[in-house]
Formats: sequence, C-alpha cells, structure tokens
Amino acid sequence: MLLFFRFLAGVFLLVAVIAAVYDGTRSLAAGSIVTTSLVGHWSSIAPATLSAAQSTVSRVTHPLVWDLGVGKLLLVPTWALFAVLGLLFAFAGRRRRRVNVFAN
Repeated sequence: MLLFFRFLAGVFLLVAVIAAVYDGTRSLAAGSIVTTSLVGHWSSIAPATLSAAQSTVSRVTHPLVWDLGVGKLLLVPTWALFAVLGLLFAFAGRRRRRVNVFAN
C-alpha cells in the first residue's frame, strides 16, 4: 500500500511539474504571470468528460456540490493542486521510523 502511495505521489508531482513548465513558458511569452486552472486544462483536453462529470455530480448529489465545492476546486492552478496531492500522498507513503522500545 505504501508503495502505491509513493507511486501516486510521483505521478502527481510529475503532472505538477509539467503544468508548472507549461504555465512558465506561457508566462515568459506573455511577459506576465499566467496560470491555467484545472478546469482550463480539462476543458481543452476533454470537454465532453468535463460536462459529463458536471452532470453526473449534479445528478447524483445536490447541484450546489458542483457549484460551491468541485467547481471552486477546479479553479485552482493545476500545478498547485497536483503538487499538494503529490505531497499528501508522499507523506502518506513515507517509510516509518522504526522505534525500539526497551522494557526492563
């Protein structure tokens, strides 16, 4: 299980670096800081799945879940969201320190 968490951490951190490089090159070209939200990437890569996810979440739960919860989360820059997810999975998958307990 820990190995799987470490693998996911590596994948999420790799996606974060790719998104940061993408935003960095766009920022250099524009001359100002440009960040792309996750919904921006998702709508440019697969708009049909974005609308399907929105309709599914709105149908299964209350429509405010998408508007106030998931929709706000998708407005975060992609590199930041995946960096946080990667760090959380890296923390969950870290190797534990061995503690030696000596009892007399």
